[in-house]
Order: sequence, then C-alpha cells, then structure tokens
Amino acid sequence: MTSDITDSGPQGIPAATIIIFRNAPEGGAPEVLMTVRSRNMTFAGGMAVFPGGRVDPADFALAGTIAEQHGLAADEAAHQIAAVRETLEETGLALGLSGNISAETAAAARAMLAENGALAPVLDAFGWRLDLAQITPFARWFPKNENIPRVYDTRFYLADLGTGAVDVSIDASENTHLFWTSAQGALDAAERGDIKLIFPTRRNLERLALFASFAEAKAQAEAIPVRTIMPQIVEQDGKPWLTILADAGYPVTGELLETVARG
Repeated sequence: MTSDITDSGPQGIPAATIIIFRNAPEGGAPEVLMTVRSRNMTFAGGMAVFPGGRVDPADFALAGTIAEQHGLAADEAAHQIAAVRETLEETGLALGLSGNISAETAAAARAMLAENGALAPVLDAFGWRLDLAQITPFARWFPKNENIPRVYDTRFYLADLGTGAVDVSIDASENTHLFWTSAQGALDAAERGDIKLIFPTRRNLERLALFASFAEAKAQAEAIPVRTIMPQIVEQDGKPWLTILADAGYPVTGELLETVARG
C-alpha cells in the first residue's frame, strides 16, 4: 500500500471533516456527532457520516493569509479552515474559533455564512479568530484506486466539546438529521440496519471505538503520523477484499468487497 498521491489516477476533490467528541450525558464511552445525508446527495446519499465537505476556493484564499502564523502549510491550513467552516454550516457549532462566541453569536454567524459561503467575512464581522489548535489531524482517505464516480481526498480531524449541553441543528439542504452516538453504538446501529455506513466511516468508527476518552483518541492521533489511506482491492481465499494500510491505527483493515458500501 502506498501513500504517494502523485502517480496516475483520478484527481481527488479536496474535502475535510471534524469528528466532534462530547462527554456522554450519562457517563461511559464518549459520543461523536454524526449526520445522515439527504438521499438526494450525489455522494453518500442516505448514509450516516461525520459532518464535513469539500474545500472551497475561499478556504484556500484565507489559508494563504493565516497559514504561516499557525505553523501550517497553506494546503493543510485550507483543509482545517474548511473543516471549521463546514462544522459551523452543518451543525451550528463554532469549533476551531475563538472570540465572543455564544449560542446567539454562533447562530448569527451561521446565518451569515449561509448567505456568503465564506468564513473570512464572518471572522471580520464577529471579531473572531481561527484557533486551529483546537483540532487534531486524525486521518486522510483518498480512494483513488476504487471504481467510484466521485473521488474525495478527505482529511479527518478530531475536536472535543467536553460537555454534552450543546444544541446542534441540521443544515436541511444536505442532511436529514444530526445525532450523538458512541462509536460502538453507531456500529451496532449499522448491524441492526438502523443506519448505513460507507467503508471509510465504518473503519473510522472501529478505530474510534478503541478509545475511552477524547484524550486517548488525541494521543493516538498524535502518535501515529497521518498517512494517505488509499484502499486497494486484493484477492484473499478466492474472493475480492477492500483493504487498507495495516499500520495506520485501524483495528480492522479489510472487508469483503461484496459487503462494502462505497458511496
């Protein structure tokens, strides 16, 4: 398995998502925020995923002005900015930001963002600053070798709300509802047929289920360098399997191709 993304193959659409943790209201395993995408969406319609979306030109433009002060390459900064913007758009949560942030200002900022689609004017209007130290790089998935019509090159990040006393609401244009669940709870719901999961989401939930706290998840993310995961189809025992890197922190590294949901 290679992490080189400069060889031949489809050019991925740059995308970013934040896996948002909160303390479970009644204790136990932490919960993560998931959304069910509208069935009308071209990619992963009807699937349960983590909030996120593509990196826009405005994200790259803003990254060009702030990347150096955050100690990031411009491309990485653009993805982190997109993750922050998409989280505010899709959930109403102001993560990766600092300033005078309340439920009221976050709602107003979300409305402004819905109108103009860019984060920079929102930061200026509300006097907010990017605080990218709040988010931790976790993974990068680029299924360029699979026969799927739309290929995203997606970077995953982690963030922690801590308390569970935070309201979220959907962006009805792309999603049908948001819900909090433990990672294992999401996997169990998929086994019951209550939700559907695409291959990367399932693998990431299995990895997240290893952790008893956000601190554990962050520690593993910081200990294992992010490598580009490009699933490969291989034959095992006469059947095709979709497999991933064996040393990227994932407890399950393959699935029978015939059972895979691929978006």
